[in-house]
Amino acid sequence: MKALIQRVKSASVRIEGELFSKIEKGLLVFVGVEKGDEKINAEKLADKVVNLRIFEDENGKMNLSVKDVGGEMLIVSQFTLCGDCKKGTRPSFDKSAPLDLAVDLYEHFITKVKEHEIKTATGKFRAMMDVELVNDGPVTFLLEK
Repeated sequence: MKALIQRVKSASVRIEGELFSKIEKGLLVFVGVEKGDEKINAEKLADKVVNLRIFEDENGKMNLSVKDVGGEMLIVSQFTLCGDCKKGTRPSFDKSAPLDLAVDLYEHFITKVKEHEIKTATGKFRAMMDVELVNDGPVTFLLEK
């Protein structure tokens, strides 16, 4: 599993022009599920994202997690994170998980994040979404589990 994490001042998802979900200060997390991923991958990734210390403390150091700052999380499925662009100019999605597995692990990831009592919003799996954000920093990390 992969997660592209962006620290944001705000973020939202629109589907067909309508506001679907939004958050204020926190993390926008794009999640990609690959073949061979299991629930343990979703659990480890959720724990890592929730506890990743990428918010500044009183001394300006990245020393606080989204939990520590009372931040929110917007979780959006994004299978293109699993795209392989090493050969040629057209991405290959051979590493992307089958639909049933991807949905199951995406939802399991969300459940595990919510267990940390973080206000959580989501995108809609397989929908064409307009994702808007105000990046804070910018601060962006790519995690793999």
